[in-house]
Amino acid sequence: MSGLGKRGRGWGGAWEGWLPAVVKSHSVSCVSVRAALCCRAVVAEFNPFPWLSSPSIEPRGHIEVVTGGMFSGKTEELIRRLRLAMHAKRKVQAFKPRIDDRYDATKVMTHFGVGIEAVAVPNSAALEARVEADTQVVGVDEAQFFDAGIVDLVERLADRGVCVLLAGLDQDYLGRPFAPMPQLMAIAEHVTKVYAVCAVCGAPATRSQRIVEQKSTILVGGDESYEPRCRCCFQRRELSRTS
Repeated sequence: MSGLGKRGRGWGGAWEGWLPAVVKSHSVSCVSVRAALCCRAVVAEFNPFPWLSSPSIEPRGHIEVVTGGMFSGKTEELIRRLRLAMHAKRKVQAFKPRIDDRYDATKVMTHFGVGIEAVAVPNSAALEARVEADTQVVGVDEAQFFDAGIVDLVERLADRGVCVLLAGLDQDYLGRPFAPMPQLMAIAEHVTKVYAVCAVCGAPATRSQRIVEQKSTILVGGDESYEPRCRCCFQRRELSRTS
């Protein structure tokens, strides 16, 4: 075990004293522990845009998903990543579902009015038709409002070398997985979960509480229709506003 501890110094050092104890108390094989630590290192060092630091590196196709509840900053993070790609002189196209016209008909917009030019499309087929041949980065906001065809589409784009960035709700107003987001998260190389602040208790919020009487799964709205809630404060039904 002392030999394994010494090797730990080259892997980060922080777990040097912890590793032998874990292996001894839980009968975990050294191979399993080393594999887990290797995976952790890969996650920590994942760089979705390696060509930002080295322009000579050509981008490789991949899929990124930013997900969470309402008011968690999903669109803000999507815009930030798209602007990074623009600064790196990459050709970027942004798309949004036509159904989402809350703040602007043709821009991807945050709740605070920050926006980026985009193309509003009715479905995944229309989105694919609008992607230009030389586009290197595709951004898709409110991906949960697209049909199931969006899953195969982003796979095809990534396979041909396009970096695809998507943002969308992971759960509907009843706290159920919001298709096609689970499928998109499953095929993505990188998934980022973001959090809002619970409107009731102030804890990290992972759910979107609908506060108007509307039972359809899709209801496009803002703070007049939804509140962020944590698991404890969320209720699977329509409620009145907390304040």
